[in-house]
Amino acid sequence: MTSFERVGDAAGAPGFAVIPVLDLRGGRVVRARRGERATYAPIETPLAKGSDPGAVASGLLRAWPARCLYVADLDAIIDGAAPDLAALRAIAAACPGTGLWVDAGFARAVGVEAFLAEGLGRPVIGTESQEDAALVTALGDRAVLSLDTRGGERMGPDSLHEDATLWPADVIAMTLASVGAGSGPDLPALAAIRARAPSRRVYAAGGVRGPEDLRALAAAGIAGALVASALHDGTLRREHA
Repeated sequence: MTSFERVGDAAGAPGFAVIPVLDLRGGRVVRARRGERATYAPIETPLAKGSDPGAVASGLLRAWPARCLYVADLDAIIDGAAPDLAALRAIAAACPGTGLWVDAGFARAVGVEAFLAEGLGRPVIGTESQEDAALVTALGDRAVLSLDTRGGERMGPDSLHEDATLWPADVIAMTLASVGAGSGPDLPALAAIRARAPSRRVYAAGGVRGPEDLRALAAAGIAGALVASALHDGTLRREHA
């Protein structure tokens, strides 16, 4: 039987890592659907009362024993706003000892260094926010790389998608059209990414429906999965861990 173990802030833990996801917009947690970010509304979930970031984060950890949470700051990604430090601090305070992977649309070294100085987690560098490979190569393993695609189209520089020598140890395959869609992970695309960089830890993002998908991903050599809807909908529960 596959062991869905937990992953720390630096990753690299044994077993398959499930990383719960929070999408932030306007200081609240919103429900992601197919990457159509303009339509995301404050989340309604049985895991928490309301959409307060700290409350939802605590609810996710009650639903799954994770050591790491992924946070997408949509105001920063879409509008270029500064990272929502207040929301991140609320999540950190509500979940002591839990690492954070944070995508806040980082595109410049000065912004990443300022975020790192806050001690609120590990930056995620999404290809959709990049003009070239400079930031990814400068940060190395201090950051996580997110290879962003939408509808099969690569987002951001082709070099970051093609040249695996540029990749840090931890790489997310972010299929935005599958987020919240319940369509299942894109196993062929994930296999192609892993084949280009077998020494990297590849994490699937988008489409996970339940424990069967986790088993399929683990069997394919994927290191873990970013999950939100399956936890909120109850198709993935603590007993599955």
